[in-house]
Amino acid sequence: MDSGFTPFDFSLRDGRIVHIRAMRKSDQAALLKAFDQLSPDARYMRFMRVVGEPNIERLRKALASLPESGLGIVATVGETDIVGSATFLIGNDPASCEFSTTVAGDHGGLGLGRALMTALIAAAKQRGLHEMEGFVLAQNQPMLKLAARLGFGITRDPDDPAVRICRLRLADS
Repeated sequence: MDSGFTPFDFSLRDGRIVHIRAMRKSDQAALLKAFDQLSPDARYMRFMRVVGEPNIERLRKALASLPESGLGIVATVGETDIVGSATFLIGNDPASCEFSTTVAGDHGGLGLGRALMTALIAAAKQRGLHEMEGFVLAQNQPMLKLAARLGFGITRDPDDPAVRICRLRLADS
């Protein structure tokens, strides 16, 4: 199955250009390198817990499941340096998906997160999904502000007051 994602170049607010394309199974090493370059705070915001080492087996399974179980996109500088990523995975409900996104610190605040999320939302709509949701730490204000600007409704997680649930209707059921 082809992801159907059309790659494109994006100009960051500081003038740098990144290339946004679908994740490939061969991106494993580059994704691990990108993980290693994330600050401890960035890892905590992304994974909502302290993560010292990546779960390589989980990464392999996730890459192997794409695009059937969802979509992953990456922003690259050059061919192999990943500076941002966004994914949606389809769970038990085939009409909805869960998103996650990460932007390297030196590429944050420059429009890359918005570009990745906008592309991810468009791909989920094209795939016929009806809803996208994500779980974000309440202290991750940049992501919550971005989600609100993109039209996500944001509610408190009833099971964890430190987490917000961001939901976006993609299509009518």
